[in-house]
Amino acid sequence: MDKSTLLLSVDFTAAEKLGSIHDGLDGRPVVDWSKGERPDSLAGVKYALVWEFDNDLFDQMPDLEVIFSAGAGVDKVLANPALPKGIPIVRFVDASLTTRMSEWICMQCLNHLRQLRHYQNAQAQSVWDDAPQPQASEVTVGIMGMGVLGQDAGRKLKALGFNVIGWSRTQKNIDGIECYDETRLDEFLSQSHYLVGLLPLTEGTTGIFNREVFSKLARHPVLPSPIFINGGRGKSQVETDIAACLEDGTLGGVSLDVFESEPLSADSPLWHFENAHLYPHVAANSDVIALGAYVDAQIIRYEAGEGLENLVDLKLGY
Repeated sequence: MDKSTLLLSVDFTAAEKLGSIHDGLDGRPVVDWSKGERPDSLAGVKYALVWEFDNDLFDQMPDLEVIFSAGAGVDKVLANPALPKGIPIVRFVDASLTTRMSEWICMQCLNHLRQLRHYQNAQAQSVWDDAPQPQASEVTVGIMGMGVLGQDAGRKLKALGFNVIGWSRTQKNIDGIECYDETRLDEFLSQSHYLVGLLPLTEGTTGIFNREVFSKLARHPVLPSPIFINGGRGKSQVETDIAACLEDGTLGGVSLDVFESEPLSADSPLWHFENAHLYPHVAANSDVIALGAYVDAQIIRYEAGEGLENLVDLKLGY
């Protein structure tokens, strides 16, 4: 039986160096919109895998039945003013994406714990200069966003010895991690030396990481702190506040993989802070082969009447 066609509007660029999405799609035919393929008609194409796409794309797909997001986030899809009503949206959930994000978060927490930038600067100046090195158990990492990514990162940070607490909009019960809900945000912040952002982008989380939040974080007696680490969504942070808080010492450092506008402008003051670790949205690049296999499996489930997994709740926005 021939497989149904998938429309693809994703620019994988560097990710394709590790493989092709076609390797995961197992022979499923593709209309690659991102590479300029423009058939006379998209009638009969029921599925779309998207990230960056034209706002009128879905208007050209009269038979669209399912939209797949190429990442864990779906804000780019939901922001489309022409998003058709009643079409289910599926987000990408895969062990490879989860693992990559946890790797990056653990790396950032360790970088700040072991004061990597201090030693890089000392080496560049040929200076032998040791700094205090507390154990991970003396640092509390607070994770905002305790979904799949947050829970995995929390478990791995605990394995490294960090004290980990979690915050989410509604109360969650997670073995080994004390969790707080939206009514106890200040209590959560007051204990967090390092604040990790893994929140989805919604109306309620836009701009949530701001001076008011940073000023409530805990200060470590020895280490530069507090530290803000964001691997979630760029528009959840207020970059003018981040720059000002780095300048006046409200923040002791940051690690940012996402930004309000990407790519980050060359004239952003964030580039020039010694205690800022900046990355070009690479913390959890999708494994394109795993993404292809995931979408292929979801379509097979859907066409067999078994239902879709990891559906987006449009009311919540994630």
